[in-house]
Amino acid sequence: MFDRIRMKIEKNTIVSLRYKLTDAQNNVIEEPDSPMVYLHGGYEGTFPKIESLLDGQDIGYEATIQLEPSEAFGDYDPELLKIEPRTRFPEPLEVGMQFEGVPDADQESEEAEEADSDEEPLIYTVTDVADNQVVLDGNHPLAGMALRFWVQVEDVRAATEDEIQNRHPEGGESFTFGMPNEDDAEEEEFPGNALGSSSTNPRTLH
Repeated sequence: MFDRIRMKIEKNTIVSLRYKLTDAQNNVIEEPDSPMVYLHGGYEGTFPKIESLLDGQDIGYEATIQLEPSEAFGDYDPELLKIEPRTRFPEPLEVGMQFEGVPDADQESEEAEEADSDEEPLIYTVTDVADNQVVLDGNHPLAGMALRFWVQVEDVRAATEDEIQNRHPEGGESFTFGMPNEDDAEEEEFPGNALGSSSTNPRTLH
């Protein structure tokens, strides 16, 4: 009886998904103790290829799938590597710290930025610190990598009207693979155009 009424994954269901993320050589990148919870059905809660894999499945289903860079975090973009004066950053400054910035902050792009204010700002990671300069990388840490996901469905339930309207599960706005949790990340938000004119997200299994 239970098997006949058990909910399957479909649009507007909340899915609890255990996962292990590795690179193409099976080196473990992430294996959280708690499941990822997302709203299924094209709400950008996870990668489209993983949603397609899970569509129609139910509790207990497990599989391994490989995503190429174009299906995951994209190719590495060298133009998102920036060098900025150290004086623009707070102290102490360490490799691995993250800052929220905006692309190319010259005057012309300021006007474009106002028009495109709905776009999410890039998250820059400090990759090197010198006496007078800081190297920032706006690429996702897993950009350019083929990734393998082992996934197992732990729970499936119908989403509430509020969750559908808000486009995410209650109690969580987003989830980004390969990025630190918000509570743990040392992330600063630059006021205005603090990244400078020479400068140029995260996420969910996405």
